[in-house]
Amino acid sequence: MAEKLIDKEADFFFHTFHRLAVEIDRCDGVYLYSKDGKQYIDFFGGLAVNALGYNNPRINAAIEKQVRRYIHLSNYFLQDTQIELAEKIIKATGYKRIFFSNSGTEAVEGAIKLARKWGQKTGKTQLLNLTNSFHGRTMGALSMTDRPQYRKDYDPFLPNTDSVQFNNVDSLKAKISESTLGFILESIQGEGGINVVSREFADELSALQKKHGFLLIADEIQAGMGRTGKFFGFEHIGLQPDIVVIAKAVGGGLPLGAILGNEKVADVFGYGEHGTTFGGNPVACAAGCAVMDEIVENGLMKQAGAIGDYIKSKALELQKEFPSIIKEVRGRGCMLGIEIDKEGQPVVDELMNRGIMINCTNKTVLRMLPPYIMPQKLCDQLMNELRSIFKSMK
Repeated sequence: MAEKLIDKEADFFFHTFHRLAVEIDRCDGVYLYSKDGKQYIDFFGGLAVNALGYNNPRINAAIEKQVRRYIHLSNYFLQDTQIELAEKIIKATGYKRIFFSNSGTEAVEGAIKLARKWGQKTGKTQLLNLTNSFHGRTMGALSMTDRPQYRKDYDPFLPNTDSVQFNNVDSLKAKISESTLGFILESIQGEGGINVVSREFADELSALQKKHGFLLIADEIQAGMGRTGKFFGFEHIGLQPDIVVIAKAVGGGLPLGAILGNEKVADVFGYGEHGTTFGGNPVACAAGCAVMDEIVENGLMKQAGAIGDYIKSKALELQKEFPSIIKEVRGRGCMLGIEIDKEGQPVVDELMNRGIMINCTNKTVLRMLPPYIMPQKLCDQLMNELRSIFKSMK
């Protein structure tokens, strides 16, 4: 059955995804169950989407209630679920305005438009990003992404864009000038290999922002929504962005993203100057309200930090056992990476054979994005299996 499904996928779809050779039947909590009856522990988390795990009763109830009311309305209508979610996010973050999108890359596109329009009266045009960054696959977001494998054959890109060397203060000073309009960064690079922006780099960026008056744009699509133990990852390094983009976990598994803006950009967009058909879908927003309640009010954000600290401590113990294999352990909260000295995919494949799901990014980094509800005993199980695999690699 699974083989036939794989054959059909190859026939019908553009060949953009390397699908896993497993057919999932149902999910519950932190577990996936395949159609052949095998159970998997999910440390992959739907690529940071399933922060509350699967089959969360509060999310399910919110979705079911809203589906019975209506599934879609045009954004010409006032929608109470949209406004409720907007209020919850703004209250939790202190930002002034919000715009709902369908995805992270769409939020990045909107943030670029917002920055460009803000800059019209200043004459500033240069947009900067960090090397090894990933901000999405649409053309504007791709223009701000410094990943050659994603950019190859898609040029020309947006003009007046450039990259600063990751965590390199000298490169930062050299690239920023009075013409700099905006600087976008991930506080923790996800696709790039769980690379954490240093406090030294963040402090210099803040100082240059005050000096030159450019917009700071935070891509919190993966690190936001409490994943690091704080609502935003940039809170750990003292940044104060003007624009923040979020997605992934915010919709509880349904497509939803958002742009947040402070007072500096609050009144930049006028009526009809930006829009979306499906962004802020009422069902997704109803789910988002449940997500916010669980993360902020019910303590799951704090739990994400605690479980992440536990996993990281155990990974550091593993590094002491296998110093020739594990090069570095990085990340915060439930956004962690173990960089090894060889290709990571074979390790991922062997873990899947043993009933545990993680993924590999940047070729050598074992990435863990577990749900915030991951039990400690299952973290121990992951580490024990990694220990067994690493022993076989010696």
